[in-house]
Amino acid sequence: MDLSLTTQTYGVDDQSWLGSEHGTQATEPVTLDTSAFTAGTHYPDGYFKSGIPLGVITATGKYGPYQGDATDGRETLVGFLFAAVKAPTVNTVDPAGAMLVHGKVRTSRLPVAVDAAGQADVPLIRFI
Repeated sequence: MDLSLTTQTYGVDDQSWLGSEHGTQATEPVTLDTSAFTAGTHYPDGYFKSGIPLGVITATGKYGPYQGDATDGRETLVGFLFAAVKAPTVNTVDPAGAMLVHGKVRTSRLPVAVDAAGQADVPLIRFI
């Protein structure tokens, strides 16, 4: 048994992109493919930001950042990372998270912009 003193640091989560409480109680579990994200954009402070638009990578079934011009499945928006997730120190570890798949989203508050094509991919999300 290890009784040594340890320190845990937590990030501050900004969920101001949520337009309502609707859908927050029915998120879906996802596994993030860390290698698909860019550290400076998606987790500059060591946490994947909540509100990151997600697409599913067809070959692995894991989730990466939505990218309209991708060709690996991420070109289709499927939801948004609901809460911040601690990023691993190496990009070969893939953490779990939760994804918002229906509800309201404030586009001006998203950490990464979503184009009109992406918005059309998710009919259960209302963009305000």
